[in-house]
Amino acid sequence: MTKDIDILCAGETLIDFIGTQTEAPLSETKDYHRYLGGSPTNVAMNMARLGASVEMVATVGDDGFGQYIVGRLEEAGVGQRHLKTCKHLPSTTIFINQTEHTPEFIAYRGADAEITEDQFPDKLLERVKIFHTTCFALSRQPARDTIVKKAKKASELGALLSIDVNFSEKIWPDKKGAQDTLAEYCKYGALVKISQDDVDRLLGPGISHEAVFSYLHGLGASKICFTLGKDGAKLSQMGATVLEVSAFEVEKIMDATGAGDAFWSGFLFAYLKDKSPQKCLESALKMAAIKLQNVGRIPDYAHVIADIMNQ
Repeated sequence: MTKDIDILCAGETLIDFIGTQTEAPLSETKDYHRYLGGSPTNVAMNMARLGASVEMVATVGDDGFGQYIVGRLEEAGVGQRHLKTCKHLPSTTIFINQTEHTPEFIAYRGADAEITEDQFPDKLLERVKIFHTTCFALSRQPARDTIVKKAKKASELGALLSIDVNFSEKIWPDKKGAQDTLAEYCKYGALVKISQDDVDRLLGPGISHEAVFSYLHGLGASKICFTLGKDGAKLSQMGATVLEVSAFEVEKIMDATGAGDAFWSGFLFAYLKDKSPQKCLESALKMAAIKLQNVGRIPDYAHVIADIMNQ
């Protein structure tokens, strides 16, 4: 079977309501704008805009927000043949404050976790180059068991697994359960994206970067991207020296929501193009810099990473 799907993004698709008052906490935010959201959804949209072949596996509510989500995915050219509509739960929504720092959020969970095995036929998994998900997606059943099981199958069929460790106890109160699930997923040689916030929440504050790399490689992760905000990012590969690349300068940060997803989109896109680890990180950091200067979605001029890709 030809692997003609660059990436399958499995997990949460939802509505982000991002506050319009800059640096105001949610308690003081009066107005919000609606955006398509969800980490795997952001990656799917970004990758499609970059020209990748993308398939989305997710579940929405049978409501206006669900219709909006489907419409936006369709506009971007994201494959949605395996998107499901849930009749008994609403589409998931999240309210987020606008900030250049780690956003404050309140999640109203609905249909996002209603992901079932029939959405992942073997004929789909046979065509996939990268299978991507998140800790948010794995935080509830039945999505958790479904995605882990199908990730294993995708790996057996030759796909590379990818995960964003966007862990939050507000979303997944069972930290030990999250660690166990991450271990199960990583043992298939996954690519892992993790941030300092993720580390602090999942493993505890004060842990060195070297210890984080050792822990994740010990679980089976093949490559680990540790995002460092304004300090750039590090890439650890088994048996290789840790690579560190500085962030691109951003004159004015408009919104940090989705910056990590933009980073990972740039990394995976360059990875699919067989670029060097250095170029993968540069592509990732360029995409993050673009996102930091825009509220909500990345604009269609995300092709500006072409100057890095063509080098």
